[in-house]
Amino acid sequence: MADPQGFLKHTVRETPVRRPVPLRLMDWKEVYEDFSKDTLKDQASRCMDCGIPFCHNGCPLGNLIPEWNDLVYKDRWRESIERLHATNNFPEFTGRLCPAPCEASCVLGINQDPVTIKQVEVEIIDRAFEEGWVQPVYPTRLTGKKVAIVGSGPAGLAAAQQLTRAGHTVTVFERADRIGGLLRYGIPEFKMEKRHIDRRLAQMEAEGTIFKAGVDVGVDITAAELQEEFDAVVLAGGATAARDLPIPGREFDGIHQAMEFLPWANRVQFGDDVLDENGQPPITAKGKKVVIIGGGDTGADCLGTSHRQGATSIHQFEIMPRPPESRAEQTPWPTYPLMYRISSAHEEGGERVFSVNTEQFVGKDGKVTGLEAHEVEMVEGRFTKVEGSDFTLDADLVLLAMGFVGPEKPGLLEGLGVEFTDRGNVKRTDKWATTVDGVFVAGDMGRGQSLIVWAIAEGRAAAAAVDTFLVGETALPSPVLPTTAPQR
Repeated sequence: MADPQGFLKHTVRETPVRRPVPLRLMDWKEVYEDFSKDTLKDQASRCMDCGIPFCHNGCPLGNLIPEWNDLVYKDRWRESIERLHATNNFPEFTGRLCPAPCEASCVLGINQDPVTIKQVEVEIIDRAFEEGWVQPVYPTRLTGKKVAIVGSGPAGLAAAQQLTRAGHTVTVFERADRIGGLLRYGIPEFKMEKRHIDRRLAQMEAEGTIFKAGVDVGVDITAAELQEEFDAVVLAGGATAARDLPIPGREFDGIHQAMEFLPWANRVQFGDDVLDENGQPPITAKGKKVVIIGGGDTGADCLGTSHRQGATSIHQFEIMPRPPESRAEQTPWPTYPLMYRISSAHEEGGERVFSVNTEQFVGKDGKVTGLEAHEVEMVEGRFTKVEGSDFTLDADLVLLAMGFVGPEKPGLLEGLGVEFTDRGNVKRTDKWATTVDGVFVAGDMGRGQSLIVWAIAEGRAAAAAVDTFLVGETALPSPVLPTTAPQR
């Protein structure tokens, strides 16, 4: 452990300060200021000798959290990245994007604020890159086996890196024009600058992983051609079928899914030639009254993006009631707590509206001009309209951020003939195999919409299963995961 009395000396949890709102709205850089290394050591020292570290259970990757907290406290940084990489291929992603279920199950969190696990993690990997400690890891031998990974999000990348290091020839296919999946086009720059993806991809390419962007598998390459060319296939295309809102007026222009809106802002940051004569991307919030339907992380991404594009007003709707300020009774420690959270985007402005349901969109000349909504309350497990609570709200741009219902079935999945669960996800065995021989699945495509940490964990587990399938055994480490785990 770190300092045996650290949690007594440093009772206050400290995290990085966010840059002032007026300043950060002028750019798309990450919102946090640098964190003092001395403060980080103090925070790492709060990690207790708790006997049973429940943070291990909270983290699907099984991260060795107490070990690298101790190493950071003792200034043994190079050893700390070795322990971190032992279970997590991409801590630079999880350290920025994961909601940290490990912190929710921290033993110190029973009666104090939990250890800043996520911050220690991201500081370790950022220093490792700065010091040049992150180098290619080459296989000791080549097996002659070829593996196709379909999808280059966190699950696909994790599976690809593991299988490449096991000696297989791995090709990652991505239908977008750049590698990275939702990491690339779904996550705004202010949450994670894309240089973090690029430097990791450089390592993977040096190790031997082959990347092919702009290839829609199932269209540009048929399922049969894929199976003929490769010895194994890993499906890691995510749950990209967005949940829609089929109410009157849905056909009006100006109503878009979040993933129709968010990628354009990222493309602008990449320098792509996508701006019109007014200097705006095809879908923009500039000068518009924006309503975001959906109160989760994707809705917050739309919120922060709309702020930076110059929206005149923003309302974010959530059908659920406002959560309590502290951990709800129905989510006791060590479960992930239901509680009110304020993201950096919420801090920047806009109005959050809870317990509201949109009844219909209104418009003029084919364009949306507003919506009609009403308040709801939960009665016997069902949302019920609050009589007399109807209201109308002007809107020039409506963004649907209500989550995803599963993978897209036309094309590859139908071509392969895989079976699906009752929830519409790809059916899999406890060995991560689909119902088609030699075809495996990892991440949201089999699990349903979930967290980045689950995607990486499943990518690693599926890689070990594929390695065993190809050569009869595996030395790849694999987190112990239920393949039918409930969605968070």
